[in-house]
Amino acid sequence: MPSEPPEPSPTDLGASTGTGRPGRRPLVRGGAVTDPLKDGQQRRLIGLPEEDDALLPIVVELNLRHAEGLPGAESRFYEMYAPAISGGEERPKPEVIANTYVRCDLTIEEVRKIVQLDSANSGPRERAIYRVWPDFPVHALTDRSVSTVKGDAAQRSFAAMGNGATWAVVDSGIDAKHPHFKMYDTLGGDVAQLHKDFTQPYEPDEPGSVQNALRDGLGHGTHVAGVIAGCMPEKSRRLRVAMHISDEFGNEAIEDRTIAEGNRLAGVAPQAKLVSLRVFDDDGRSRSTSVIKALQYVREDVNGNGKLLRIQGVNLSLGYEFDARWFACGQSPLCVEVDRLVRSGVVVVVAAGNTGYGTLSALERQSRTGLSLTINDPGNAALAITVGATHRDMPHTYGVSYFSSKGPTGDGRVKPDLVAPGERITSCAAGKALADLYGKKPPDGLAYYIDDSGTSMAAPHVSGAIAAFLSIRQEFIGRPDEIKRVFAESATSLGRERYFEGHGLVDLMRAIQSV
Repeated sequence: MPSEPPEPSPTDLGASTGTGRPGRRPLVRGGAVTDPLKDGQQRRLIGLPEEDDALLPIVVELNLRHAEGLPGAESRFYEMYAPAISGGEERPKPEVIANTYVRCDLTIEEVRKIVQLDSANSGPRERAIYRVWPDFPVHALTDRSVSTVKGDAAQRSFAAMGNGATWAVVDSGIDAKHPHFKMYDTLGGDVAQLHKDFTQPYEPDEPGSVQNALRDGLGHGTHVAGVIAGCMPEKSRRLRVAMHISDEFGNEAIEDRTIAEGNRLAGVAPQAKLVSLRVFDDDGRSRSTSVIKALQYVREDVNGNGKLLRIQGVNLSLGYEFDARWFACGQSPLCVEVDRLVRSGVVVVVAAGNTGYGTLSALERQSRTGLSLTINDPGNAALAITVGATHRDMPHTYGVSYFSSKGPTGDGRVKPDLVAPGERITSCAAGKALADLYGKKPPDGLAYYIDDSGTSMAAPHVSGAIAAFLSIRQEFIGRPDEIKRVFAESATSLGRERYFEGHGLVDLMRAIQSV
């Protein structure tokens, strides 16, 4: 459960303190309403309407200290909700998520009314609302790269293939028809009924949820999944591998390439099982509450709050930019839920983000440079293993990728925790990624692969490495803090700045040998 933070001033919607003196302004702005909701320009920057009369996706964080507990806070919220909303367009009913949050659609004026009604209950144990957040839009952020993290060496020396480990991929779905997932029945067997689609309001146990989770209209989730587990078909003649190339003028094209004799395209933990938890629609759209519901599903429905860890790890190659001015880093609803899942015994691996490079302006001069304090949420979560990106097979030469988000966090913690290959990573092509290659109807029967770059590709290298580790060091299942320590202490430094590389490059062989 989240710790009890300082009590906010519930009525602050960005108004002046009335003194007119900047010196009297608190260093951290109080108020139940978080900063990105108060200002239209900030709403526009995070992808929400800037007009005050527009319906906004809202997450109301309930007051844990309410005199009647969370049920009492929820009941009080509904009492205030009905008189506060105006007529007009139809809107979905409010939805309680993870017992702590209420997801609803409100205008800024309606938010103001509800907060003012709540502030009439002046005591901290009478208020229903702790904080009001936007429902942040979430964005989707290996033949040679497996050897970079020493996955191939661990397979040969220790048979660390991932068998017995199960990892959830919270993403755009996994294309179950891709041949990469056939050899080891990656998506079947014991996990066949665990897949779930969170992009639609399915009823519990509705078959369509499983079916839709095993399709991928975007292609991002299938690419991520192929880095963690699975293996290319043995008949390589039924294989087609593409790569992105650029000419001297920067124009990008795609051409086929071959796989070197003796090499194979396989995940870091080829025999691990994967559970597809679909949160992105076919256009790549999602919200933080969809991710929270997926994490709650793992914690409560699948794992029984830690009683039986059917899923030992979760990969989150997604996130959104978080401005430290908004609130304490690592305390957003999504970060709190990540930490809650880790405390239940599940390893959570998160992409650091691709916002580590940008433009700085000084007077009339602008320059492009690496930017610190750019770790994305939920990578700011303290207990997550946050992963930055390096070169695919020459990380000591080229170091940390220029785009990889850099630490520290806004409150001064070291992030990322590790780095892993994230540049031009070859993995499964599906959905839009496949259609962009060969048209809407590529020939059937081929296993298609494509390269892609980003910390989205780095995180699954670490997920796969930990799954492989757990397959032969099963005593560490349910001990995510110790797993994080083992991989941090066994990582190989690239000789770069700590806020760029964290503890260094993940090294599966050293992690196994260290215990």
